[in-house]
Amino acid sequence: METQAAVAALSALAHPGRLEVFRLLVQAGADGMAAGDIARATGSLANTLSTNLSILAGAGLVAPRRDGRSIIYTAGYDRMRELLAFLMEDCCAGKPEICAPLTAIASRACGAEGRTC
Repeated sequence: METQAAVAALSALAHPGRLEVFRLLVQAGADGMAAGDIARATGSLANTLSTNLSILAGAGLVAPRRDGRSIIYTAGYDRMRELLAFLMEDCCAGKPEICAPLTAIASRACGAEGRTC
């Protein structure tokens, strides 16, 4: 991942409402969620949610798809993995114990309920 793409992703996540939406979509999995369901779950107004989803989509962190009359949003797992790898690729200075807690968290999250990361 290039620095500009990382900055765009981090900037998109640097807002409480957008971070909440992104985390909700990560939890929702590959099926995603309809925009109306996201609004209800987060208590967001439609115009605010629309803006937040547009910013997240512009950074590649969410993707919309039409399903009948609904727009379903899913987390951009590839971009999320790229961002996490970018943040960790120079980590540890030869001391893997620094990042070990993150590995354990990822293992628990990805191994739960047969999920793959």
